[in-house]
Amino acid sequence: MALRKAVTARQRRLATEMRRLREQAGISIQQAAELLGADRTMISNIEAARTGISEDRVRQLTCNYKCPDQHLTNALADLAANRREHRWWDEYRGRLPDGFLDLSEVEFHAKRIRTAQTVHLPGLFQTEDHARAIFELTVPKMPRLQVELRVAHRLGRRTIFEREEPTPYVGIIHEAALRIPVGGRELARAQLEYLVKESERDYVTLLVIPFDAGGIPMAGQSILYADGPVPQLDTVHLDTAHGPAFIDSPTPLANYRAVLDTLEKMALPPDESRDVMRSIAREM
Repeated sequence: MALRKAVTARQRRLATEMRRLREQAGISIQQAAELLGADRTMISNIEAARTGISEDRVRQLTCNYKCPDQHLTNALADLAANRREHRWWDEYRGRLPDGFLDLSEVEFHAKRIRTAQTVHLPGLFQTEDHARAIFELTVPKMPRLQVELRVAHRLGRRTIFEREEPTPYVGIIHEAALRIPVGGRELARAQLEYLVKESERDYVTLLVIPFDAGGIPMAGQSILYADGPVPQLDTVHLDTAHGPAFIDSPTPLANYRAVLDTLEKMALPPDESRDVMRSIAREM
């Protein structure tokens, strides 16, 4: 089988989970290959996402690894069966960093999305002007074409809300992020009014953590938690100064779930959160 030229986030995740199951079973690459009746190079390539794997082979390997969770096996088989299809973000391949495309893919397939921001507003709900103002602040300054590509990509991510079954979304925003007048007060006011409008959609919940809530865990970090078809396939995306980071190990996933649960409890209810956003918009 020919080696892949480009690897998607889902292909990498399938490879990671197949390796994780093999290691949990205490089976070497050589032993896995012998059980499958294949060459060890095939197992190595599968676990490095250099080549694909069929749905039947996924099921055979998980059986060999004695995977106790049939739901996980089915989800992994679905990942393998989901042949590569052209998606809207593919038009940016080679024009934007791969992390942007990986985030689009993770969001597109998520069963639910939860985010938490203390300095920035949720990317999925930034207006075009707000997004442009954010990207114009990068150091070193980006060329105009790159800014516009990133803005267009950010707006394209909203397609998850435009399909027949929109992705449920819960966004937790600290009051500090709401009060930063990115791009000037007029632009900031328009952005806040847009947030209020979007928060009234059935599938969107925006929650504000007020200043008087006190200190919060992981302050300053932007977190996006995407629910997979089973909990083992959840993914966390962190927006860092050095680029996007994706986390899929069980313990960190559990920790981030706990953080988001804590932040939700600290936040105001949806109606009160909208009132806060309206009040800050009037002050702009």
